[in-house]
Amino acid sequence: MEGKMEILVLHGPNLNLLGTREPEVYGRQTLEDINRDLADLAGELGFALSCHQSNHEGELIDRIHQARQEAVQGILINPGGFTHTSVALRDAISAVAIPTVEVHLSNIHARESFRQHSFIAPVALGQVCGFGAESYRLALRGLLSKIKS
Repeated sequence: MEGKMEILVLHGPNLNLLGTREPEVYGRQTLEDINRDLADLAGELGFALSCHQSNHEGELIDRIHQARQEAVQGILINPGGFTHTSVALRDAISAVAIPTVEVHLSNIHARESFRQHSFIAPVALGQVCGFGAESYRLALRGLLSKIKS
């Protein structure tokens, strides 16, 4: 995808189970469905997109560091459960200084109290949550708008 600005999409723990994991909370779309929809949208908007999922905090951090070396222009991240626990993930996002948007399928602010705090939000451009798979598309549009301006 030579010449196109690149966006990195990171999916945290348990998101590989989308479509079957608590569909009443997370919906029936699979991670592959979401990635395909995002790639299509990014292509329409003139951006390249790469997606990565990991259940391992260190692997996500390494991928964020690598993004800086690759001159990635933006990161869209659903940190999953690491949202509420990972200072290290927050520090990696802050350290690379790549515009980042946090995204969640469910409205984390309407769920259990331990899910309502995000370590990521203070170092992100914004947070989109509560719209199911549409949250990703809304977040991508917002991120791309910020990058273009």
